[in-house]
Amino acid sequence: MNVALYARVSTTDQNCEMQLRDLREWAARRGWPVFAEYVDTGWSGKLDSRPQLNRLKADARLRKFDVVLVWKLDRWGRSISHSISSIHELIGLGVRFIAITQNIDTDESNPMARFILHIMAAFAELERELIRERVIAGLRAAKHQGKRLGRPKKVFDRSRILELRQLGRSVRAIAKEMEISIATAHELISAFEKPLDSEPPKLLN
Repeated sequence: MNVALYARVSTTDQNCEMQLRDLREWAARRGWPVFAEYVDTGWSGKLDSRPQLNRLKADARLRKFDVVLVWKLDRWGRSISHSISSIHELIGLGVRFIAITQNIDTDESNPMARFILHIMAAFAELERELIRERVIAGLRAAKHQGKRLGRPKKVFDRSRILELRQLGRSVRAIAKEMEISIATAHELISAFEKPLDSEPPKLLN
């Protein structure tokens, strides 16, 4: 049973030595060799993406180890929804997850672990709903205050677009230089000029 140790602290003036010491001892008592230690120092548990956590997940997908050990669940992550989804990803890969101080173990033979995961999944759903409600309430409050919602409109240098077109640049080239979509570039150019294949207007006698 090769194991991966994951430890995390939120600030750079802290260190993970206590967590790592307990994790190493826990693995040693069971005779499980440590494949690698993944340590994120100065990274919030609210962040889904962390350098060493990302490396651990990549190695898990390659099945470089069989078990992930953490000192406590909040070292893995502070977002319930992210924690449960990432733990389920490990389970799907056949990698066992253990929080050694909380008796959380995803071993299929552990009925209490399955019960805890179900509870965690319920809390994750509750967390998502609470976030959704806060977002909706925030949007309503902003709208009531007369704030403009949605993405700010991008300001285009229309004269530059016209200049590029007059230099013979293609719509695709203009879109790339101005960092806009081809459809937007075509629409803006159409406002400046008539289609190239259109006939000039006939003069009345």
